[in-house]
Amino acid sequence: MSIHPTAIIHPGARIGRDCVIGPYCVIGEHVELGDRCRLHSHVVIDGHTRLGCDNEIYPFASIGLRTQDLKWQGGVTRVEIGDRNTFREGVTVHSATGDGGATIIGSDNHILAYCHIAHDCVLGNHIIMSSYAGLAGHVHVEDQAVLAGYAAVHQFCRIGRLAMVGGCSKVVQDVPPFMLADGNPAETVTINKVGLERAGIAEEVQAALRQAHKLLFRSGLSLPNALARIEAELPPYPELRHLVNFIRSSSRGISR
Repeated sequence: MSIHPTAIIHPGARIGRDCVIGPYCVIGEHVELGDRCRLHSHVVIDGHTRLGCDNEIYPFASIGLRTQDLKWQGGVTRVEIGDRNTFREGVTVHSATGDGGATIIGSDNHILAYCHIAHDCVLGNHIIMSSYAGLAGHVHVEDQAVLAGYAAVHQFCRIGRLAMVGGCSKVVQDVPPFMLADGNPAETVTINKVGLERAGIAEEVQAALRQAHKLLFRSGLSLPNALARIEAELPPYPELRHLVNFIRSSSRGISR
């Protein structure tokens, strides 16, 4: 373990093996760092916050502090973070609003400079948030999604698996899995072809997703009728089942 003499670590904090804690970092009483985490310098981690192993946090990031939500009434709220995440300069991750709640981030995510993850968000794995992207409260982001720079996501929206949100987009409704959304407000433009190829999704599955996109966003059908045709006419690939279930479970509607 390497701890710079200017770092301030509460005696109650739990620091894993082989962590590196750089100059002027501040770690609160209820923080737990897993093994081999690296805090470069000027990092603040506070609140009831737990990080897994091999996370890397760059200068001026702030993780685990109290929500900005005006509904805050006290209590114990948490931030739970998995393994092998990168938090670049100036990233903010806030704790949940309600007593017993949690902001949750999975593993292998890359959160780039000055991104914001607000209270009660839930992020999966292998997500990329490019610089200045922001998530309002209660946003859910599924695995392998990408948010380009300056994208802003409204409260309670969901970003589906392997979806791509274009730069400077304003997301006010759910972005379906495997799709590319762009604009202000964001609209679903096409399938996320580059993301699907990089993820190794088979060409026949991509072709089926293209047909599903046409039925959902180009046919003029209502969503229930488009979903019924997807189930009746297209192969029952797991990706299509996930797309259909995601849309059916939407409470804010779909970015169309």
